[in-house]
Amino acid sequence: MPDGSVNILIAGEAGQGLVTVGDLLTKSLVRSGYLVHVTQDYHSRVRGGHNSFAIRAATHPVEAPVDEIDILVALNQESIDLHRSQVKDGGLLLLGESLDLDGECVIRIPFKELAPRPIFYNVAALGALASVIGLDREAPASLLKKTFAKKGEEIVRQNLEVLEKAYDWATGQGRCRLAPLPPVEHPGTRLMLTGNQAIALGAMAAGVKFCSFYPMTPSTTVALTLAAHGPKLGIMVEQAEDEIAAMNMGLGAAFAGARTIVPTSGGGFALMVEALSLAGMIEQPIVVALIQRPGPATGLPTRTEQGDLNLALYAGHGDFPRAIFAPGTVEDFFRLTIQAFGQAEKWQSPAFVLGDQYLADSYRSVAPFDLDAVPEIVGPDLSDDNADGYERYAVTESGVSPRRIPGFGKSLVLADSDEHTPDGHITEDLAVRNTMVEKRLRKGCGLYADALPPEYSGDGTPDLLLVNWGTSRGAVLEAAAELRAKGAKVGCLHFSQVWPLRPETFLSALQAAKEVVCVEGNATGQFADLLAKAAGVRIGKLVLRYDGLPFTAAYILDKLGSVSETLRCV
Repeated sequence: MPDGSVNILIAGEAGQGLVTVGDLLTKSLVRSGYLVHVTQDYHSRVRGGHNSFAIRAATHPVEAPVDEIDILVALNQESIDLHRSQVKDGGLLLLGESLDLDGECVIRIPFKELAPRPIFYNVAALGALASVIGLDREAPASLLKKTFAKKGEEIVRQNLEVLEKAYDWATGQGRCRLAPLPPVEHPGTRLMLTGNQAIALGAMAAGVKFCSFYPMTPSTTVALTLAAHGPKLGIMVEQAEDEIAAMNMGLGAAFAGARTIVPTSGGGFALMVEALSLAGMIEQPIVVALIQRPGPATGLPTRTEQGDLNLALYAGHGDFPRAIFAPGTVEDFFRLTIQAFGQAEKWQSPAFVLGDQYLADSYRSVAPFDLDAVPEIVGPDLSDDNADGYERYAVTESGVSPRRIPGFGKSLVLADSDEHTPDGHITEDLAVRNTMVEKRLRKGCGLYADALPPEYSGDGTPDLLLVNWGTSRGAVLEAAAELRAKGAKVGCLHFSQVWPLRPETFLSALQAAKEVVCVEGNATGQFADLLAKAAGVRIGKLVLRYDGLPFTAAYILDKLGSVSETLRCV
């Protein structure tokens, strides 16, 4: 573990319990004060198919997954065949007794000897893993006590007995032991969250009251987290019959005054596009959590990609403004979800939180959020002043009209998908049409003024500038750090808001670098093209990934040696 981190890969078939082992070990590490980075890889099936749960842990921040494995826990032969070559020299392989592999650093876990029944094999694996990485046994023990407390003292006792037995057994296996993780003197309190859970928490902090959805991997856990915890805050979560209904339900709830989020993925969002256009016409705030996966069509439903940027940007017929946020960390998912609600409510337009499967399903250890720092979000106008003269779409300098809620007083609140007059009645007056289009587009100027600048890190006037957006951030930062360690001058420009873009906040950084490379997880360089449109600077050198796997520093460094133009015909 030269960088002070350990990378553990638990692999097997769906249904073998590898997620349970990984989840318990990760929680134990977080409670012990370690910083973790968890990446889940799974097939689109309930049982069978190769799945893996990778845990990278350290006393310092770890930003991205890595390709090399320190400890491989293989629950079936396929896992050995697929991952043996990734294990570092001197790494460990923990196997079941029946699996076929010999070697100096192979340790076979005698599950039948350590556990009275197969149901306890997960705990035996947990004890063995805790021992070989030097984790204090009290951390998993206290976790098991809390996890099984409701099942009674006898169940707790049996689990603790298996844990102790496995821990002691593994401690006695002297060969090929790794250097243990250094202890953390003051662990403090940290949360263990996925990106989707952070979206749900951010929505709750922003005052969300309604969530409508149709289940679609990898977005569903946003709604499930809200369903599990939202009722305490008066949040209603509704599973619709399809994605079309989900988006229209969300608009109906927003029209009635409820702050609303709609989580979905690419194929589901494609069905919501007509309703999104309706949101633009009736100037309704709504937040869409669009969690990307590879397409087209069903594509790779349980893998990751940054391929839906153009879909989010151009979805909907006609012209209307929107904001698109692309979080790069779990903390960003929380913070930028709140930002999305703030922008949607302030400018009465749709806002997107654009994630992807990699970070949506990946656990991180994060410091508790400061809820006192959550900004106040503007709400509807409930004054009911001058009710007889109220105009829902009154023409204003900013484009934002007083938004009142039907039933909160005498004001008549009209909504119509046709073009309308300022008071909301249908019109075919072409002069009014021009006025209303221009009024709606002026809100885009406000969104532009509020747009977040990108984050710059690294050397000033670098020889190489790595431009990235969304969840590629961590791998890019680690790749840049490795290049700097070799003497290179490298900068990183990370965009956590990808629309609107304000060239004055980043153009100088692009111009100061000798060479600029854009790193993004799609096949055509969608963000590089968007930068060309917004700032007039075309980035021709790209590092792209579209095989369904997340970026790693090693992948980026390898591809930097052969950066190429995108797949263009001209």
